[in-house]
Amino acid sequence: MFRGNHPAKIDEKGRLKVPSAFKQLVDAAHVTQFYVTSSNGKSAEIWPLPEWEKREEQLADASTMDDAVHKYLNLTSYYGQQVEMDNQARLLLPQILRTSAKLDGEVTVFGMRTYLEVHNREAFEQNLPENELTADDRRAMAEILRRKS
Repeated sequence: MFRGNHPAKIDEKGRLKVPSAFKQLVDAAHVTQFYVTSSNGKSAEIWPLPEWEKREEQLADASTMDDAVHKYLNLTSYYGQQVEMDNQARLLLPQILRTSAKLDGEVTVFGMRTYLEVHNREAFEQNLPENELTADDRRAMAEILRRKS
């Protein structure tokens, strides 16, 4: 399970070196293939291929192709590419996604349980004050946690 924030860099060829904490988890699961995509063009999602395939199955189980699923698949296909991690633990991010999300140089790599999320570090830090948890957010979180216990 991926969690936490690990700063990283995108090199001049568009490759992300997977932070060692996350690389250890990937190695333990024997994963070398990934699906790199985005649902908004503002950040990259790096899914171990088995996890992405589970996501695809969940979407395929929908009784009909509703508009939200269709939009999601259009976006994730537009930005997405299947990639293989090289021997130096690097993943090539798709050019269209690097450009859209301004993923060059310094980035933050967040563990989001089943996948990694990559943000332009400067842009993310600038938006932090706007993304503080509100009282409504805290109530919603409390309700979710109550249902889970």
